[in-house]
Amino acid sequence: MTETKDAGPSRAVVETVAGLSAGSMATLIVHPLDIVKTRMQSNYAVPALAPKRLVQCRLLISRPLVHRSSVAPATSLTTVSLIRSLAATDRPLAALYRGLTPNLLGNATSWASFFFFKSRLERGIAHLRGDDADSTLQPLSGPQRRLSPADFFVASLAAGALTQVITNPIWVLKTRMLSSDRSAAGAYPSMWSGAVRLLREEGVWGFYRGLGVGMLAVSHGAVQFAVYDPARRMYLSRRRRRWEETHPSPEHPGGDPGGSGDAERGNQVSNEATVVLSTVSKLVAGAVTYPLQVLRSRLQQYDAEAQFGKGVTGVVRKLWHEEGFRGFYRGVMPGVVRVLPATWVTFLVYENVKYYLPRWARGTGEEDHVAA
Repeated sequence: MTETKDAGPSRAVVETVAGLSAGSMATLIVHPLDIVKTRMQSNYAVPALAPKRLVQCRLLISRPLVHRSSVAPATSLTTVSLIRSLAATDRPLAALYRGLTPNLLGNATSWASFFFFKSRLERGIAHLRGDDADSTLQPLSGPQRRLSPADFFVASLAAGALTQVITNPIWVLKTRMLSSDRSAAGAYPSMWSGAVRLLREEGVWGFYRGLGVGMLAVSHGAVQFAVYDPARRMYLSRRRRRWEETHPSPEHPGGDPGGSGDAERGNQVSNEATVVLSTVSKLVAGAVTYPLQVLRSRLQQYDAEAQFGKGVTGVVRKLWHEEGFRGFYRGVMPGVVRVLPATWVTFLVYENVKYYLPRWARGTGEEDHVAA
C-alpha cells in the first residue's frame, strides 16, 4: 500500500459526509413514496361492509381521519389511489413533495449523525479489543481481529439511539406534514409554522412524541448493519483472494497502475454488490421492525390519543382490536417499494462517496487509508 504524508480527512468526517450525501439524494428521489407510506400507516382500515360491522363503519366515517387527504375516507387506501389523488390536485408537484423540507433535513441529519456515531463507536470497540482502529474502515488491511456481527449490532444500536434523540423533533413535524394536505383544516403550512404551533399547543414534549417507539425502532438499523457489514467484509475478502490468485505479482495490479484497479484489488464494493447486500440487509431488518414504524407514525399524529389510543400500549391494543395482525403491517407494500429504491440510492451514494472522497481530498487515485 502507498502511504502519503497527507492523511486526508478523518474517518469520522468521511462517514459523516457520505451519510449526508446519501440521505439527501435518497430523499429527493423517493419523497413522494414516503408520503404514500406515511398516510397509509396513519390511516384506519375500513372494514368490510358486513351487517355486524356496519355500526363500526359509521363510527369510522363520522370521526375525522388523521390523514386529511383528498382520497375518500370511506374507501380503502392504496398506493395507486393516493398517488392519483396527489397528482390530481391543482399543484401536483407541490402535493407530491409536501413536507420535503423536514424530510430532507431529517434524513440528511439522521444519516450523517448515524454514520458519525457508528464510526466512532466501532473505533472505540476495536480499541477496547486491542484492534487497529483503521480496520473498521479498511477491513482487509492487516491481520487484526475483525469486529463481529454482535459488535456491529451494538455500535449501530447505540448510534441509532443517539441519532433518534437528535432528530425526533424533525420526524414529528415531517410525519404531520406528510399525513395531511396543505389545504386541510389544521395542517401545518410550513415546517417553521408547524414548529411554532407545536411548541405553543403541546410544549417541548410534543417534539418528542413517539420517541419511545422510535428508540425501539433503532433496532432496524442495528439489524440491518449486523447483516450488511459482515456480508460486505465477506464479499471484500473473497474479492481480494480472487485477485491475488489471478495476479500473484504486486508489480502488475490488473493492468491499471493509475489507481482504478483498487476495485479489482478488493478495496471497493462494486455497485452491483452494493445493491444486493443492501437489499438483503434491508429486507431482513424491515420484516422484523416494520410494526414499530406503524406505531411511531400513529403516535406522532395530530390528536394521537383521541384517534389511536393513549401511549404505546393503548395504540397496540386499539390497533389489534380494530385491524388485527394485518394492521401492524399496514402500508408494508408501498413501504417495501419505497425502501428498496431508497436503500439502493442511499448505499450506492454512501459507498462511492466513502471511497472517492478521501482520494479526491488528497488529489490522488492511489490506494490509501483514510485517517482514523
